[in-house]
Amino acid sequence: KVNATKATYVITYLISMLISMDAEWTADVVKSIDALVGSCVVLPCTVSHPGTYLSTSRLRGIWHRKDKWNENFYHEDSTKILDSFKGRTKLLGNLGQNNCTLEIVQVKDHDNGPFCFRVELVRKDNNEPTKEKFSFVEKCADIKMIHDVPKPKLGPIKTANPGKPYTLTCSVHHTCPSHRPQIKWSRENKDDEITEVHKPIHSGIWEAESILSFVPEEKDDESELICTATFNGGMKSEEKFTLNVKRIENYNHIIIPAVAVAATAVIFGLFCVLMVKKYNMWNRMSRLSRR
Repeated sequence: KVNATKATYVITYLISMLISMDAEWTADVVKSIDALVGSCVVLPCTVSHPGTYLSTSRLRGIWHRKDKWNENFYHEDSTKILDSFKGRTKLLGNLGQNNCTLEIVQVKDHDNGPFCFRVELVRKDNNEPTKEKFSFVEKCADIKMIHDVPKPKLGPIKTANPGKPYTLTCSVHHTCPSHRPQIKWSRENKDDEITEVHKPIHSGIWEAESILSFVPEEKDDESELICTATFNGGMKSEEKFTLNVKRIENYNHIIIPAVAVAATAVIFGLFCVLMVKKYNMWNRMSRLSRR
């Protein structure tokens, strides 16, 4: 019975190995992505396989050039990485969780791809690769180099009301969520409230957003607000906005002259009445003196 049990176990193990070797591995890599020269870029990547869970220690992730598999952009053994990429690449993802995302920092003009992912199964005892190796050269990433620092966008642009809350949003798109841009405002009021939001847009593009909330006063009218985005690597860009604050309606320039005119008219009327009375009294006295 013991031998039968062992035989069953061996057969089951061999069948599972054969299924694993014949199983189809797949990878999903961003096809094309922008990268700001001097900053960093993240290449989203997911890998999947049928069968049971495989720990990260059983998997080795490699990023290489499409037509030259021995030219590695990333390898856990740094001696196997191209000199121009040494110290600049990092596997952000956890392979045991099907994440093979690659980060490239200090992006250079010559960081040419295509960038392709390969996964190898390794032995537990000596970390040597097995015959199970899967390279996904049909799904590689191309990088488009950008030299102009992206400018942030401001909105919504509207007139503020004094004494009422006002909100202004500054946002910028980027492709390096591991080192997202830092957004700062020119206002430095302790009563201001700033909310930061970071969210994915699509295909490896992210948006960093800063929401400024404050209560404007009349003195803030025509003041300049500046939003500055600082990218990884120190590059900066800014956007300016002139704040318009509605003035509180003041009718003194109408009321005071009107009151002055009315008062003048009243005084003049009283003066005329007094003069008429004085004139009538004078006439009466003149008649009495003649008698």
